[in-house]
Amino acid sequence: MATEKVYPMTQEGKEKLEKELEQLKSVKRKEVVERIKIARSFGDLSENSEYDAAKDEQAFVEGRISTLENMIRNAKIIQEDEMNSDTVTLGKSVSFIELPDGEEETYTIVGSAEADPFEGKISNDSPIAKSLLGHKVGSQVTIQTPGGEMSVKITAVK
Repeated sequence: MATEKVYPMTQEGKEKLEKELEQLKSVKRKEVVERIKIARSFGDLSENSEYDAAKDEQAFVEGRISTLENMIRNAKIIQEDEMNSDTVTLGKSVSFIELPDGEEETYTIVGSAEADPFEGKISNDSPIAKSLLGHKVGSQVTIQTPGGEMSVKITAVK
């Protein structure tokens, strides 16, 4: 039997997934069922684009519910006390400067389940995070990205 994938995440990230799951189950699922009922009332289902769209949305919602349930079931919460204070680990924010003269950037390294680059949260599976994990403040790190190599210096870990 295959082992389930473990989803490392912060407590905050797990709570966010639980809220999304509850929203999908209690609100969105009911809305989609109602749309299907209305679309059925239009008659011939073979040429009913509203029905097809509602069924597609239902499949998406049910798939997302299944995915969220799996992620929550297999969540591994990152404990604060497990983290060394000046080492880049999962759940910490890391600031770095791209060498030789880049601007400082700050990202929080989180599990893939809660990654959101627009909020400054990058997945521990991303090339940047993989390269930074385990390094300390002051370390110079070379990162292999799809766009090529870049060198950075870690300036802070929080």
